[in-house]
Amino acid sequence: MRSPIHEKNVVNSKARKSPRRKPAGEGVVKKRVGAKAAAPAKAGRTAKAAPAAEPATWTFLSNHMHVLVCLAADPEQTLRDVAAQVGITERAVQRIVAELEAAGALSREREGRRNRYELDRSLPLRHPLEQHCRIGDVLALVLGKAR
Repeated sequence: MRSPIHEKNVVNSKARKSPRRKPAGEGVVKKRVGAKAAAPAKAGRTAKAAPAAEPATWTFLSNHMHVLVCLAADPEQTLRDVAAQVGITERAVQRIVAELEAAGALSREREGRRNRYELDRSLPLRHPLEQHCRIGDVLALVLGKAR
């Protein structure tokens, strides 16, 4: 026979369980085909305006191009500064610079404790749709001047 203390624990453990989840589709009101719009808001209340649209989280240029733009603007800046401008981690910038260097898009020259980056602006873009353009063409558009 179980003790009353044990029975109390069993009841309490059942009470602590999370509520049952509704199966998919349960609680969802389906709109009939041809049904009219919802009823107007209650009297005395004004309709709330739609929340402002959030800014886009994507960009037209990749992080690789953002790094190239930063280094074209200032070839002597640190990768930490580039990371801050692009909005990614310093480690991500290091990886991107290594990939760009392996592809021949840039070269790195050591000057004391710092690096100086030189870009190969004659290199074509990699995607087949964009191979007719050179890196220098895009940089000139973005930077607003031929460098």
